[in-house]
Amino acid sequence: MTGTEIQEIVEKQRTFFSSGATLNVDVRLKAIGRLKACMKKYESQIGEALKKDLGKSESESYMCEIGLTLSEISYMQRHTRGFAREKTVRTPLAQFCSHSFTKPSPYGVTLIMSPWNYPFLLTMEPLVDALAAGNTVVLKPSAYSPNTGALIAKLIQECFDERYVAVISGGREENQYLLREQFDYIFFTGSKSVGREVMRQAAAHLTPVTLELGGKSPCIVDRTANLKLAAKRIVFGKFLNCGQTCVAPDYIYCDPAIKDELIAEIRGQIRKQFGASPLKNQDYGKIINQKHFERIRALIDPAKVVVGGRVDADALRIEPTVLDAVTFDDAVMQEEIFGPVLPVLTYESLDAAVRKINSMEHPLALYLFTRSKGAARMVTAKCGFGGGCINDTIIHLATSEMGFGGFGESGMGSYHGKEGFDTFSHKKSIVDKKLWIDLPVRYQPYRKLYDRMIRMFLR
Repeated sequence: MTGTEIQEIVEKQRTFFSSGATLNVDVRLKAIGRLKACMKKYESQIGEALKKDLGKSESESYMCEIGLTLSEISYMQRHTRGFAREKTVRTPLAQFCSHSFTKPSPYGVTLIMSPWNYPFLLTMEPLVDALAAGNTVVLKPSAYSPNTGALIAKLIQECFDERYVAVISGGREENQYLLREQFDYIFFTGSKSVGREVMRQAAAHLTPVTLELGGKSPCIVDRTANLKLAAKRIVFGKFLNCGQTCVAPDYIYCDPAIKDELIAEIRGQIRKQFGASPLKNQDYGKIINQKHFERIRALIDPAKVVVGGRVDADALRIEPTVLDAVTFDDAVMQEEIFGPVLPVLTYESLDAAVRKINSMEHPLALYLFTRSKGAARMVTAKCGFGGGCINDTIIHLATSEMGFGGFGESGMGSYHGKEGFDTFSHKKSIVDKKLWIDLPVRYQPYRKLYDRMIRMFLR
């Protein structure tokens, strides 16, 4: 698509938004209702597209993409009317007699740029939030997941006029055309390098942004942990979507006293969950493309492999792999892995582990396996991270009741449920001053009596 065509779409959306058509809450609810009906209509095709792009099984596609999107829609159908209401706030005595209130208002024309690893969920879920808040939306799916992107375009075209929601297909050239346009809000999910470019270009128009990035999310396991359950839940979270999850445990940081037993439990769980030959398991996904396959394979040090390590280059598959005797100087610890490779490191003490984690870039997630409530309080209070779990992985993002997002190098802003509605809304603060009384104390000429009254009100 050319830059001129993209510019025309943005201008059409701005005209449509300026008409006030999206302000009515009933219009918003009908819009997300249409989206829900269309998703159900194309549910099997969505699963097929995800299978082609990422090798996802039907169960995984529903659990991690389709189902979570439907859940967000249902949540917004129940709560949007309440979220959109004006909220009365206390009026200070100095502003007597007035009515003070906040009024959520949509930003306007918004841009949502989504990644390839959860290409349906991470396009549709922010779309639901943006529509509930009353915006128009330009969607830009990743070019790395072309089958899902094409399905999204088909679904959106059936549900919406492009003046309301439009899909822009293509790659870097289209991304650059989009970022040159002036949007009222930009929501980006992806890598830190691209996130920096999005923020740089948004700054030219002073456009607010949400950045959902990533990072090396630690998984701390202390000596009190239930190792059998920890291994089960770590294996699920790490190797889901073949490790291509922004909140996957990037590495294990454990007490040396339990390391060998933990690795043995992880080995058993990999076999139990994926079989003796994971590369032949049709429900185990694949790496998105050759470039990422080669990058991940280069991070595997054969001398440190204690589980897995085999690959199928033709199918772009890498076994669930565990590395032992890893240090923070190893290549695998210099970048976010974003693949099915799990390094295991040990700490001298839990306090030392916290200090080390805090000396690194803030991760998007942190996981802690422990039976100690004191350890849980200490780690969650002292460590800087976006969100996480105690004695589990991944599941903190699977709810509309809590916001999801990072800070620092792992992103800025959050969404899901009320947080998502607020992300795509500007909250106006308004004072409605009554006409029947007008206190003279604020007007010149100032008098000592008035000065005493002002001091009485403002303290």
